[in-house]
Amino acid sequence: MIRRIGSDLESFKTLDFGPGLNVLLADKSEGATDRQSRNGAGKTSFVDTVHFLTGGKAGPDSIFRSDELINSTFDMQMDVGGDEITVERSGATPSKVYLNGPVEDWPIPPKFDEERGVFTLSNVNWTHSLGAKWFGLDAPPDTDIKFQPTFRSLFSYFARRQSSGAFQAPTQQASMQFVWDQQVAISYLLGMDWTISQGFQGLREKEKVVKSLGKAARSGELGPHFGRSADLRTKLAVVSRRVEQVREQLNSFEVIPEYRALETEASEITRAINALGEENFVDRRLISELDAALQEEEAPDSADLAKLYAEAGIILPDLLKRRLDEVESFHQTIIENRRSHLGAEHVSAGKRIEDREAKKQTLDARRRQLMEVLQSGGALEQYTAMREELGRAESEVETVRQRLETAEMLESTKADLDTERNRLSQALRDDIHERNDLLNEAIVSFEDLSQSLYEQAGSLTIDAGSAGPTFEVKIDGQRSKGITNMQIFCFDLMMMELSTNRGHSPGFLIHDSHLFDGVDERQVAKALQVGAERAASCGFQYIVTMNSDAIPSEGFKVGFDINAHVLPTRLTDATDDGGLFGVRF
Repeated sequence: MIRRIGSDLESFKTLDFGPGLNVLLADKSEGATDRQSRNGAGKTSFVDTVHFLTGGKAGPDSIFRSDELINSTFDMQMDVGGDEITVERSGATPSKVYLNGPVEDWPIPPKFDEERGVFTLSNVNWTHSLGAKWFGLDAPPDTDIKFQPTFRSLFSYFARRQSSGAFQAPTQQASMQFVWDQQVAISYLLGMDWTISQGFQGLREKEKVVKSLGKAARSGELGPHFGRSADLRTKLAVVSRRVEQVREQLNSFEVIPEYRALETEASEITRAINALGEENFVDRRLISELDAALQEEEAPDSADLAKLYAEAGIILPDLLKRRLDEVESFHQTIIENRRSHLGAEHVSAGKRIEDREAKKQTLDARRRQLMEVLQSGGALEQYTAMREELGRAESEVETVRQRLETAEMLESTKADLDTERNRLSQALRDDIHERNDLLNEAIVSFEDLSQSLYEQAGSLTIDAGSAGPTFEVKIDGQRSKGITNMQIFCFDLMMMELSTNRGHSPGFLIHDSHLFDGVDERQVAKALQVGAERAASCGFQYIVTMNSDAIPSEGFKVGFDINAHVLPTRLTDATDDGGLFGVRF
């Protein structure tokens, strides 16, 4: 419990607390501005002070780093692990706290400050120590363990802050609190196996990575690096075979220095052979024409000539007959001469063809010789090009092999993650079953608390969801901020009761006045009375900050005096020095 909060700031209003219900009132004056209401009276600042003295962050925007407060030291006297401890902290040196009390045997032993006569501890180790003393956490925690319960997360359920968005949902102590942190913290406080929630978050992190990689592959952003293992296995076989082929060619490759000259000679021989073939074609066609001409060269028949003369009506005398014989002889001579000429041309063409064929055979033999040499090897630049091709092919093989390994890993990981999710889900169901009595205690406690406020009891449902444990808090009634706030009230008191019974709590629960915004006056009265009764019966301290005009005028049970629980120190925004700190900022 908190016994006292003070400061060396002269204007600070020292607050003394007792067991059970403690109500810190703030008087609101007419015409007070929002700034006055927020920083003047200091109800919210009281909660901030408690967090500051229990190791909360004190960044540049912290009120304790403001010009008005940075040089002031604040202190809180409270019970820690059954011992009365006093802690001091200043905005000027927020990384260090000073302790007074039996702290020598703490899990993280503080150092003794000879000059000040008190113990000193880093703020980080201070929170670790509180985590060990109040919640049974390891001090210091194992930094290699991710997603574990932390002191700040657990403690914030017992001192909610409006500035953090703590009054939006019962299971959420800050608007920026991750789902996994809610699951881990609540599981821990309820006595469930919090490592299952931790496992679900680790699973989500892995699934997120796999999903991102799959999305990148589908979008083409990482297409060259990913693919289906089946497709990649096929491609690997193809590119591997290509490597083997190129390597075999290189192994049998012989560099011929005069390769280019031989290649040129072979090309010239080919062109010469082709030219000879074309010339032979021309001569063969000539021979065909000569054969046809020889067949047509015949001397005209004398009888045909005589018939021709007779038809012309000319009677040929003996002289003319002699002349006709001479003509026939002349024509015969001409024909024989032409046939002799054609025959000579025929022979000449045949001889040319024969010579060319012989030359072609000689050239072809040389070409075959050259081709055998060329086929046995190649030029140096060809060898170099083949080496480069082998390098590219081998690089592609390695790339595809890595892609295949990645694809197989991802596909295997997906299967493993599915298996792990099933395992965690089963473990969660088993945990809920095994801790049935403990969870029933929480469920019944919430029902009793809600029924003390409303005619129809609310419900707390704890279930094994596909993404981890779920905690559903419900109070029937019109949806309103007031209903939500009373869900938070019942949830917090239930958590306080169970944590106190387990010995894992700070020993106090703080509710800022914002919790009662929008709540019917009758429920506010019931809530204050229920809080007082549960605090007394369970042995914890319940601290409430309220505006004096928000105190219900009726609705309390007979014999219950709310004024008996109001702190003697009252705050006001009416004057500059009426707030908790006694200064305006």
